[in-house]
Amino acid sequence: MINFRFPILCVPLSLFVCLVSCSNKGKNNSSLSNDYRTQSQRGSSMRNPDITLPSHFSGSVGVSHSRGKTTMPYIAMTYDDGPHPRNTPRLLDMLRERNIKATFYVVGRNVNMYPDIVRRIVAEGHEIGNHTWTHRNLTTLSDTSVRWEMDKTRDAIVAACGVKPRTMRPPYGALRQRQRALIYREYGYPTILWNVDPEDWRRPGLSVVAGRIINNTRSGSIVLAHDLHKSTVDAMPASLDGLLRRGFNFVTVSQLLALNPPVNTTSPARKAAFTPADNSRTPASALATP
Repeated sequence: MINFRFPILCVPLSLFVCLVSCSNKGKNNSSLSNDYRTQSQRGSSMRNPDITLPSHFSGSVGVSHSRGKTTMPYIAMTYDDGPHPRNTPRLLDMLRERNIKATFYVVGRNVNMYPDIVRRIVAEGHEIGNHTWTHRNLTTLSDTSVRWEMDKTRDAIVAACGVKPRTMRPPYGALRQRQRALIYREYGYPTILWNVDPEDWRRPGLSVVAGRIINNTRSGSIVLAHDLHKSTVDAMPASLDGLLRRGFNFVTVSQLLALNPPVNTTSPARKAAFTPADNSRTPASALATP
């Protein structure tokens, strides 16, 4: 009798264990799925207010800027080196969810490859800036080559979205003062640098990138980041929400510049104000980044 009952008891018991195991497995998978979701996928309750600032800045705004001259809580998020076929659309979703407008300094050859993404950037209210065609260090190029970089990228942007860039950012932030003056004179582009650099291209980790952005940003800050890197985009939900919690309002670079008082072109102080950073201090490792 025992030999016959044992299989009968085993079948329901094994079935019960299987059901419990499958149920727990489903719960574990759900937990893991939640852990790996970005904040953007979970949804953010933080939203940037609607900003109605003008974006037309004065023709005498100045040759070069690393921050805006405002004490109001306006800041500009900037993203370099895109568009990227996967990372930039993810970033755009995050920005749209938070009603944030940013400025994208695009590389011309990437614009040529992904014009649809450039059109989306503009359609969603963001600004496009010129970041050269090849991403070469402009301090090593002749004036003719610098003009080629500017022209080819501008033409690609216009072909993609019908909008002309109004500012430029040199790759690695490397541009001689004479070159800045040439670009400003011939193209009307102020050179846009930054005063907050999380060094995200080093991939120091999501929390490090977010912490550097949140802790170092001040009124008028221009924040540098790169939508080329997945890890940077992964750090954006925490970074953006952290800045919103601190009470900052996001604007485009042109909106930030429009808040600046016009530069007195006859003032001796103007020359000092635009003395370039010593390009010899640019780290060699930085010049190797994409």
